[in-house]
Amino acid sequence: MTIAINIVIGLVAFIHIYILWFEMFAWESRGPKIFRSFEKDLFPKTKTMAANQGLYNGFLAAGLIWSFLIADPVWKYNVALFFLGCVAVAGIYGAMTASKKILYVQTVPALIGIALIVASTY
Repeated sequence: MTIAINIVIGLVAFIHIYILWFEMFAWESRGPKIFRSFEKDLFPKTKTMAANQGLYNGFLAAGLIWSFLIADPVWKYNVALFFLGCVAVAGIYGAMTASKKILYVQTVPALIGIALIVASTY
């Protein structure tokens, strides 16, 4: 079970590293391709805002990566649960406000990680 938990945590961390890159460095080039429903002239105007969001996604990834460095299993899972919970909530909000796809890309993997951790502790 530990291997599955680590794979899911690593996957969620990787997703958020990608989101960091996308929002901070590729917002104007890749953004219009990903968010097709947004007007193209919004991307240059929202570049700074997107970079700020990307930084927050980087913090989520850092927290999940940090959980790999914690030796105590209780603390490791508590830290992972906290950051996975943050990802799940952010994903729900993103799905409600930006794109339904965010629910599947962010929330579902985070909830799978939470479920695996909870199942492993009982």
